[in-house]
Amino acid sequence: MEETQEKERRQPAEGQEDLAWYIIHTYSGHEYKVKRDLEHRIEALSLQDKISEVLVPTEEQMEIREGQRRTFKRRIFPGYIMVKMRRNISDAVWQVVRSTPGITGFVGVPDPETGKPTPIPSEEAGKIIKRAEAEAPTVRVSFRPGQTVRIVDGPFSDFMGTVEEINAEKGKVRILVSFFGRETPIELDFLQVERV
Repeated sequence: MEETQEKERRQPAEGQEDLAWYIIHTYSGHEYKVKRDLEHRIEALSLQDKISEVLVPTEEQMEIREGQRRTFKRRIFPGYIMVKMRRNISDAVWQVVRSTPGITGFVGVPDPETGKPTPIPSEEAGKIIKRAEAEAPTVRVSFRPGQTVRIVDGPFSDFMGTVEEINAEKGKVRILVSFFGRETPIELDFLQVERV
């Protein structure tokens, strides 16, 4: 059921075939404030038929810090938001978007005839949206191959080793630990190691 609702949402509704995604530059760190302000202006000026969606592209990330998994949303493109609006932007709509506090301009080469911004290709917009809608969080680790780490949990606790391989999809890391002068590979969970 959710899948059909998602397809319906992404398919153009009647009269919305001429909508396209535009990238707008904002002050970094103000993306959500700009999104909220622009949405309030759209509602106050009844521009929902001309500007249909404002999106801050984010992806869910998981970070291991101090032995704890922490999930958070990370902006994919800090300092940028996406706006879905009509291709033939009227001067009034263009001015509403441009004059929203925190917006510094549109990204891309302006149309040589009108001087107005050009939308991004629909394939690019689709890739960004697909990345933002991914269900599984990406894992952010603070160590990399070749780096020395300490094992903090399990039977090898307090042993030091060198990172050989990182498998972010499984949340595992392979460590080379020295036993009796011999390096032995051990596969551990990200939570079981910490950077030295």
